[in-house]
Formats: sequence, structure tokens, C-alpha cells
Amino acid sequence: MRREHRARPASRWSILPRLVADAPPAITLVVGAIVLILALLIITRPLTSLVLLTVYVGVSVVLSGVSEVVRTTDAGSLPRRLFGGAWIVVGLALLIGLGRTLEELPGILAMLLVLAGLASLFDAITQGSVSERVLATAWGGAQIVFGVLALTWPDVTLLVVAVVFGVRSAVFGLTLIIRGLRGFGPGSGGRRAMSDAFTAPPEYHDAPSRVAHRWRATGRFALSLVLVLLASGSWYLGSWIQSGAPVVDAFYDPPAVVPYDNGRLIRADAFSGQSPPGGDVQRILYTTRDALGRPAVASALVITPTESRPGARPVVVWNHGTTGVARGCAPSLRDASATHWAIPGLNDALERGWVVVASDYSGQGAPGVFPYLIGRGEARSSLDAVLAARELDGVALSRSTVAWGHSQGGHAALWMAEIAADYAPDIDLLGAAVLAPVTDPLELADEVTRNVATAELSIISSWVLVPYADTYDDVDLSRYVAPGAQTLVREMTQRCPTEPGVIVSVATALGVSEDSPLFPADLTTGPLGARLAENAATGPWDVPILVAWGDADEVIPARLQEGFVERACAQGDEVRWTVYAGYDHLATVLPRSRFLPVLISWTDALFTGRDAPTDDCARYADAAP
Repeated sequence: MRREHRARPASRWSILPRLVADAPPAITLVVGAIVLILALLIITRPLTSLVLLTVYVGVSVVLSGVSEVVRTTDAGSLPRRLFGGAWIVVGLALLIGLGRTLEELPGILAMLLVLAGLASLFDAITQGSVSERVLATAWGGAQIVFGVLALTWPDVTLLVVAVVFGVRSAVFGLTLIIRGLRGFGPGSGGRRAMSDAFTAPPEYHDAPSRVAHRWRATGRFALSLVLVLLASGSWYLGSWIQSGAPVVDAFYDPPAVVPYDNGRLIRADAFSGQSPPGGDVQRILYTTRDALGRPAVASALVITPTESRPGARPVVVWNHGTTGVARGCAPSLRDASATHWAIPGLNDALERGWVVVASDYSGQGAPGVFPYLIGRGEARSSLDAVLAARELDGVALSRSTVAWGHSQGGHAALWMAEIAADYAPDIDLLGAAVLAPVTDPLELADEVTRNVATAELSIISSWVLVPYADTYDDVDLSRYVAPGAQTLVREMTQRCPTEPGVIVSVATALGVSEDSPLFPADLTTGPLGARLAENAATGPWDVPILVAWGDADEVIPARLQEGFVERACAQGDEVRWTVYAGYDHLATVLPRSRFLPVLISWTDALFTGRDAPTDDCARYADAAP
């Protein structure tokens, strides 16, 4: 007797194959061509086709849910009907809230993957042969794993899902096209099969059936193994990336009630990282004000000389360069942030008895909005760090203070010199030394956006745009970011360049750049452009300024530094500048930099008052730098 095999229900994601299963060849061919075109569009244009992807997913989910509810009529069908009802609700939510759900699409897709995984596990329990149950279990577990990973990496999810849906649809479209073309071929009615059925002996039917059954079972086991390996590898990769992310410990969480006044110490603790020769390091949490003057909290390192000396010690404020904009990017979380590799001239400063205070700025370490290239926010964080450090036991700080800063930190140091007299009059800020500084964010933005869009440029643009949008009400992300890409842009700001997770941001930026730019609007126009211009460090300054840069700077072109010096001299500021041949953006801060002796001697002259700093504006008069 011939053994019959009950076919398994088609996947709940595959309503279309069931609808066209018995369609005429012409209809099959047309549907296949349409599906193939849409699939290629989704694969090649994942960002611009987000609306199409959302509609595609929404319609598929609704139809699959309806099919599941209608076709399950047996007594044990209640769980499947519940799954079908859940798909209908989610699919309708996708379609009804289309404009809003573009940003929520990763989370919705993750939920659908988990639901589909649970449904597959239910099928594995209730029906099918051994190989079918093994495949359903592997497929269900893989979908749940991918759903969890989708919640972890929402920016990549959009691209991966677009490609997965696109490839799957392309294969299906090609299958329909081939089926349709065969339908027009000779002998398509299956006459030979019917003839064989009437003339062949019974064993002729049984043998091919058994062989085909074995091959299908073998294929299911092989596919199950692939799914297990793929899910396990993806989970391991996600765990490895997550394990490399900085951990913000409880020290940085402020208590429910903190002092209202700025510059007040909340708590202090020993720093667990490396200490410099002849220096002790503490980390502090303190009150400050953000860019708009609202109460905020920030963290900093306070590095004091080990050797005791009588009297109060002069203070050097180190303003760090770009480390990212997320909480975990705070320098005080890194092991080597209190060494001469992180703070130029640190060892020399300690030998001279100076205390070095290095703020993370608000929003790094401590919660809040990070004031990336937002002058008042950066400067207030650094000035308040000095005030808070005065409350540490066993540390006597004088009012004499000099600001140092590199790149973004140079911008902060210039703003410290600009607002110190009004914001922190108890601090006697004697001067500011800036190394390869950002002086005008708008000018720099105009310069870098002229270049070809790259993954690095997309990430840096997100670091500027998101903090500005979160700080200023008139800067709207949707005006500058491609439709549906706000999730991608915000996720880029949650990773630091030193952690493994940055490869996710790079992969996302590269994937999107092959489609369309993340930032189609000019970042130097509109409210963002006006706010960038507002944060230019323009002075005038009542204290000496020391500026150093390399003529091979690949981040901030030397001519921008020259323009800054020219403007400062024209308005009567006291500026000393020095340019180093062959130095790139980081070279001035490295331990062997030829600039460091200049930095130390210039700062020492300010603290001791023995030698007035050189004023190159007066020395060279009309000469350009």
C-alpha cells in the first residue's frame, strides 16, 4: 500500500505562495516579475525603500494572520488562531501608523521574529515527522535569537531585514517566473505523469517516494544544523561586541537630591586605572550647568602631585578631544586616561607641583546631554570641575588656573577663557593653550561636508547633530536626516570609537551610503547652521592664547587655524602660535611632540609671572601666520 504523507502548512510569512499556487501561468509570470522588481529595489535601496518595506511587511503579516485564523478549524487550533490574531494586530498597526512606524520598524520586526519563532516551536511540538520537528525547532530558536539581536542592534536590523526580505522575495520571484514560463511549454499538462501512473507497477511509486522522503529529511537536518550554527555565531558575535562596551558604574549615577549650586562636589572615589609617576588620581562627581543654564551633573579626574608642598597649588584644566558622545565614552572610564598618553605634558605638570583637573563634560559618565562643540556647556563643565575639586580633602588649590585643550577640548578651553570671568569669578583663568582646536563649528562643518560622504563622516555628523537637536528646540532631526533614518543616526551616537561596537556603526553607515545619504540636507543651513555659528569661539579674550597645529592636520585644515589667528590678532587679542611641519591632528599631543616644552614653559610663565608670554601678533604685526 502506498504511504501517504501529510504536507506541512506553509510558513506564516508565506501567504503569497499559497495564493498563487494554482494560478494560471500568465498570472504566475506577472506576479513573479513584480515580486522580483520589488525585491531588487529593497535590496539595492534599503533606506529609500523603507516605506515599501514597511508596507510589504504589514500586508504580508495581515494576510498571513487572516489565513492562519481562517484555515485552522480543528479543535487544537486555538494557539494558531491566537498567533494569527497577533499578526493581524501588528500588521494593521504597521500600516495605520506608517509615518510613525518607520522609526519603530526595528522593534516591530524584532517582535514579529519572536512571535514567528514561538509559532515554529509550537509546530515542532504538535505536528510533523522527526526531521520536520527538528527543522521547526531550529528555525523557531533562530528567529527568537535574531529577534533579540534586532532589539540590541536596531540600526543594523533595518538593513539586514531589508536584505533578508529582499533576497527571499527575489528567490520567490524567480521561482514564479520559472514556473510561469514552464506553464507555457509543451506537455505542461502532465500527460506523461498520468500515463506513468496507469502503467507503472506499485513498486515504481513506492521507491521514488521513499528516496525523495529520505532526501527531504536529510535536507531538513542539514538546514537545521546551518540555522543552529548561524544563530549561535550571531549570538556569540553580539555578546563579544557587547562585552567590549564601556561599563558606566554606579559612581556616575547622581543621588536623588544634589546641591542646586554649580561647582559643588557630590562624591569622590579612587580612580582604578593607571596613575602617572608622582601623581595620585581621584574621580569626582559634581554639579554644573548645561549649555542652556539648566542644572546638570558631570564627572572628572583630579590628578594631584604625590610630593607634598606648602601652599595652594596652581591648576591646569585639561579639556579632552573627541571620544564620542555617549555616556560610556567618558575618559575617566578608560584605564589610561590619567597618563601622559592621554594628557600631554602631564608628568611635567606634576613635577612642577601643578594639579590637573580633567572633566568628562556633562553627559559623559554622568547622565545628561553631551555638549559636543557647544561652547558654554563644555566650558561650564570644566570650570565647575575646578570649583568642585577645591572641596576634596587634602587638596589645596589656588585661584590661578590655565586651560589646556585639544581639538574639541581646544574649543572648550577657548570658551572657558571667554566666560570664566562672569560664570566663575572665583577662578583666576590666566590663559588658554589650544592644540589643533575647533574654533568655528560652522566653518569646520562647511569644510568637511564638501568631501565625499564616508562612513566616518556619517558617524561624526551624527555626533554633532544629535547633541545639538537634544540641546536646542529649534534643531529638528527630521529636517536633516533621511526619512526613517533617525533610529540609525541615534544608534550611531551610542557607541564609542574605542569599543568593538563601532564596527556596527561603520557597517550601518557603509550600507546606507550605498543607497542614499543619511543627511540629505545641508548641515550648515537652517537652525543647525545658526546654532553652529553661535558656538564659534570668537573672543575677544582678556588672557593670552597659545595655539599650535600641524600643517598636515587631516581633520582640521591648517588654513582654518590661520584664519582664526588672523581674526584674533585683528581684534587685539594676545596670541602666540606655532606650526609644526608634518604633524597630523594628534601629533601635537603625543609624548614626543616638539610642542610640549613650549606648552610647559608658556604655562609656567603664567603661573610664576617671571616671563611674559610671547605675543606673536605684536612681533609679526602685519604678517600672516
